[in-house]
Amino acid sequence: MSNAAFAADRSEARKASDRPEPMNRTHGKKQDRSLGTILAPYLFVLPAFVIVFVFIVLAALNTFRLAFTDSTLLRPGKFVGIDNFVKLFHDEYFLTALLNSTLYVICVVPFMVILPLILAYLVKGNSRIMGFFRTAFYMPVVMSAVVVGMIWTNLLDSAGLVNSVLKAMKVISKPIPFLTDRWGVLFSSMFVTIWLGLGYYMVIYLTALANIDESLYEAAALDGAGPVRQFFYVTMPGVRSTMMLIMMLSTIAAFRVFNEIYVLTNGSAGPGGMDMTMSMLIKREGTGIMARTGYASAISLVVLVIVGTLLIIQQIVQKRGED
Repeated sequence: MSNAAFAADRSEARKASDRPEPMNRTHGKKQDRSLGTILAPYLFVLPAFVIVFVFIVLAALNTFRLAFTDSTLLRPGKFVGIDNFVKLFHDEYFLTALLNSTLYVICVVPFMVILPLILAYLVKGNSRIMGFFRTAFYMPVVMSAVVVGMIWTNLLDSAGLVNSVLKAMKVISKPIPFLTDRWGVLFSSMFVTIWLGLGYYMVIYLTALANIDESLYEAAALDGAGPVRQFFYVTMPGVRSTMMLIMMLSTIAAFRVFNEIYVLTNGSAGPGGMDMTMSMLIKREGTGIMARTGYASAISLVVLVIVGTLLIIQQIVQKRGED
């Protein structure tokens, strides 16, 4: 072989060795695709994360900061320590709102746990008539607060349908003060809250009932258990975890009640403001030209502590029941 040919062969070999291998290019593309696959879910979540961080996390931190200041709507205020919390427990409106919200939880939550379960048990079939009843019970859930307020204000007014019917039946001689008496307004609002929540919690129970094995009902029937005993010994144990969930949700909703009392009293919170709830008090103190944002933030913090304590107690009770 000549020297020229030998030099040409060595040059070709050197060029071949300098070329990148096809596998390396493929590996690089695989790495790029893997990086994109990793980042894509976070990019989709990013807008929601920003919204939650700005409007919930930062707002909550700002509320915590304001609770220890005497700030108002028109001035930032200065640090006052726990003065706002000391004033709370000497404020008649705060004590009244705390009492009303506590009574709301005590009176409403048991009905919210039991009544929707009974309704779900009665309408769990697949027939058309059961579908009609499910739709009818769920209808109040999709109604606006304004419509609900107009309906129940007309029904419970002194000259409304309820008092008119009771008078015609000679049950009462004078109108029942559903909307003009402190306790009448409070318990009327509780009734409306229960009416509104039945359909919503019924749907949750229907989902839980669908997961109960039908063979359990068949075995109970063979043992001679009727519908009532099947309800207590098969249905209720089968939806125990759902009952605790609904108890938690209804407790939070009852302690933070606002719409029902607001629409029934046209925003006045009853005679002399005696039907004020914690949410209504926060709204009254934290809005308007004379808003005391620091004081309203302190009330919000108290509500957070109370609701959080109730949830912790419910979780402890649930775990002990499961053990």
